[in-house]
Parts: sequence; structure tokens; C-alpha cells
Amino acid sequence: MNLQQYLIRRLLLIIPTFLGITVITFMVIQLAPGNPAAMKLRMGEQGMMGDESTREIVEATKKLYGLDKPIWTRYGIWLKRVVTFDFGTSYKDHRLVMDKIAERLPITIELNLISIFLVYLLAIPIGVYSAVEQGTIRDKVMTVILFILYSLPNFWVAVLLIMFLGGGDFLDWFPIYGISSAGMEGAAFLSRLWDHLWHLMLPVFCLTYGGLAGLSRFMRAGVLEVIRQDYIRTARAKGLPEKLVIFKHAMRNSIIPIITLMGYLLPGMLGGSIIIESIFSIPGMGQLSFEAVLSRDYPVVMAIATISALLTLVGILISDLLYVWADPRITYEAEA
Repeated sequence: MNLQQYLIRRLLLIIPTFLGITVITFMVIQLAPGNPAAMKLRMGEQGMMGDESTREIVEATKKLYGLDKPIWTRYGIWLKRVVTFDFGTSYKDHRLVMDKIAERLPITIELNLISIFLVYLLAIPIGVYSAVEQGTIRDKVMTVILFILYSLPNFWVAVLLIMFLGGGDFLDWFPIYGISSAGMEGAAFLSRLWDHLWHLMLPVFCLTYGGLAGLSRFMRAGVLEVIRQDYIRTARAKGLPEKLVIFKHAMRNSIIPIITLMGYLLPGMLGGSIIIESIFSIPGMGQLSFEAVLSRDYPVVMAIATISALLTLVGILISDLLYVWADPRITYEAEA
């Protein structure tokens, strides 16, 4: 089976899997406690009326949003729209859901791509170095530091950074609100770029250090397992330099667990930064998700959940393709 046949087979398998995910997600969200019609009523002045008037307004609102139809009918209508990536309009402000997502998605992708790049750029060499130096003082110190970083909640670290470096009680080095300073619209490109990057410093750090600590330990464990294999001993017996043995033979085969984790980073880009975006007032997908859940904005919640599911399936497919690159013993025939 060649690459093209394998991709066609996997893409065909994605379709029923995706449909199953959408059914479960739709049912869970629709059957969750809370009612968007009643929620919208409570946010308006109509909540001051009598019980009878309140019930009439709730029923009218349900009819307006199609919430009076059976759940399977609502699912069918929603699924037809999903095929064309039409997620309808938001219950909260009646804007197109895709327009709202298009506004928030770029900044979330930027934040997470920078974070993922830094995590892999630093975690892989740190993990390899820690494995090579196993049992030494340097390895023990590095292990303690990484475990401390891994145990620190990112929201707590974000608050500390704001207090100590963001003009809280001590230094005022970094901006802590939004992604750009006021009045930068007419500034030169390099000035705007630097201002934008300076705003991202603290959020990116909060999104990076935990993944860096965890991924480096995965890499260390993978290298330690591989360097005990017979072919590594053979390579050393042939007199190959230790760096060549580690980076050419051991590292490539020990990177498979890291590739597996990479497959789940794509969907994580949508909702994984909810807390950090809220703390730093960054208008991204995380903040949009949080607001949609609080207001029972079903179209927005379903759109984000659906896109996350699709990205998960695509991420797993990419991981499977990278397995073949990382380990020649894995073939498309074996995957099939």
C-alpha cells in the first residue's frame, strides 16, 4: 500500500469517526443544564415581568432559535450546515459564528505555535542531555528544576508574573493587557512588531514552561530506553563517536512518543489557552470559548467543539505519517 492509498483509506475512516464525535458532542451540549433562552431573558429587562409573561417570552425565544424542535431534528439541521462550515449565528449577539471565530483564531494560533515551537526546540535537547548525563549532579539538578516547573499551575505563575514584572507591586517591565499598546496603529512596522512581541512574552512563557518540563521527561525516558538496545551497543562497539550514536541512531528512534503527543497539540491550540487568555485579556479562542459556555451560546460552543474534533483526527493522521519517517520499521502496510 503506497502513501496515496493509505491517505485515502484513513480519510474515509475519519468520516464515520467524525460523525460519531459530532453526535456525542451535540447530545452532551444540548442536554447540559441551562437554557440559552432563559439565560438571554435573565440578561434583559424582561426578567422583571410576571411568571406568565416570562414563560411566553422564553417559549418565543426558543422558537426563534429553533430550540422547540426535537433534538434529532436540531442535530440534522446543524449537521447539514457543518458540511459547508456554516455554524449559524450566535445566540448572544446574532453575528455569524464563523466571523467570530475568524476574528479570534489568528491570535490563538500565533500564541500556541510560538509556544509549541519553543517547547520542542528546548525539550528535545534537554531530554537528550539529561539522558546522556543520567545519574550525574547535572541530571539531578535538571530533574528537580523540571519537576518544579511541571508542578506550578500556569494561572498562579501568570498572577505572580503580573505582580512582579507587570506593574503590580514591583517592576513594570511587561504589558499585561491585550496584544498591542494603545496608539500603535500609525507606528512603524518594526515598532508595532516589537510592541506585539513584548505583549506576548508573559503569556507565551506561561503556555510554554509546563509543556517544556513534561515533554523533556518524555524525551529523556525515550532516549534511556533506546540506548540500552543491542544496535546501540553495536554502534558503540564499532567505534562510532558518542555524539553520532546519540543523535543519529538513538535520538531518531526515541522521538516516537514525542510525535504521538504532537498529534494532540492541534486541537489544544483552540481551547488550551483559555485561562491564560482570560488573565491577560487576550481576545483569542480561549476567551471566546469561556464566554460562549457561560452564556449557553450553543452555536459557538458546537463550532469550537467540532473544529477541535476535526483537528484531533487530522493531528492523529499527521502523527501516523511521521511515524514512518521516524522509524523505518513502521510501514503503511503495517499501519493498515
